[in-house]
Amino acid sequence: VHVNRAPLAGTVTSVEHVPGGFVPAFNKESEDNERVVWHFDTELGDIEMIQIAGAVARRIVPYVPQGTKVEQGERIGLIRFGSRVDLYLPEGVEVAVEVGQKTVAGVTRIDRG
Repeated sequence: VHVNRAPLAGTVTSVEHVPGGFVPAFNKESEDNERVVWHFDTELGDIEMIQIAGAVARRIVPYVPQGTKVEQGERIGLIRFGSRVDLYLPEGVEVAVEVGQKTVAGVTRIDRG
């Protein structure tokens, strides 16, 4: 993942940089890696997205600040050389994608909304 996009339309309620290490993003130890934690107020509720730097990708660049209104698929930041992004949906949201499914950035919806 290089360029990161807003998972849904809404308002960015927080953007927090968390310092940390730089182990490969696929390792369990990457839970302690440098990251940027995003929160979005959306039609589904609070969505949390975490950009996680890896062993090579040591720079996360947020494009938009807290308070910005975003559209689904809008570019909001990037991780130099790619790494990993985790997305947490509110309880009760029915997921519309499966592990291993090919998705298109800014197009594929992750919920059944």
